[in-house]
Amino acid sequence: MVELFFTDSWPHDGDPLLLVHGWGSDHRTWDGVEFPGRRVVAVDLRGHGRSPVPEHGYRPTDMAADLAALIGRLGLGPVVAVGHSMGAQVVTVLAIEHPALVEALVVADPAYGADDAEQGLIPGRLAALRTGGAAAAVAMLGLPDGSIRDQFLATPGFVLAECYAGMYTDPGAFGTRQASEEYLPLRTCPVLCVRAQEEPAQWERSIARPAGSRLTVWSGVSHYLHRDRPETFAREVTTWLGTLSPAPLGAVS
Repeated sequence: MVELFFTDSWPHDGDPLLLVHGWGSDHRTWDGVEFPGRRVVAVDLRGHGRSPVPEHGYRPTDMAADLAALIGRLGLGPVVAVGHSMGAQVVTVLAIEHPALVEALVVADPAYGADDAEQGLIPGRLAALRTGGAAAAVAMLGLPDGSIRDQFLATPGFVLAECYAGMYTDPGAFGTRQASEEYLPLRTCPVLCVRAQEEPAQWERSIARPAGSRLTVWSGVSHYLHRDRPETFAREVTTWLGTLSPAPLGAVS
């Protein structure tokens, strides 16, 4: 296990939310996304931000185990686990493999469900990442100057490559559509999924989800939709939690 860096809004003792960033990011991706009155813990996953950088262990299962250890260490109890992109894979694993620790799941433009066209690009992208590191990731995503690009460039290249392999090619990876269709039905807690495009949302609607789940599509946003509209994102999460019966962790709309 890796002892992760995290920020914590304690002594707020409201319903705990665990915020998990995506590939090449860190806890700062959630700046501006506010949940007043609730305890919010935002982490840096292993290899990212201010957390340790081990040589191995960059599958979502490894990172979810780190989160499970952190939840236990902080005594958070069941949390609302919120993940963006790769972080959505990580919190999905947390919810499936450690179900007692997750009351509800929020995934923002999750990095699973790669279609046939994207699957065809995976081998070449992984090879480029293993030779070109962070610069290859920035080029692959076409990132402009700014904080997102800066966070990628500050992430070790081998970490980005191993995380990418963990999502799409390592044993147990569920980033492709076929693998997602087999793994996602194992979720038992309600899921809020917010997508930036209709086509992957339409695909995901065909997968069984627990009672209380919701899937929405936002128009005119990027993959970083929580950064594009932080107030809207926080409001949608809070409102959705208030619709659950019984509301998890005393959530209110």
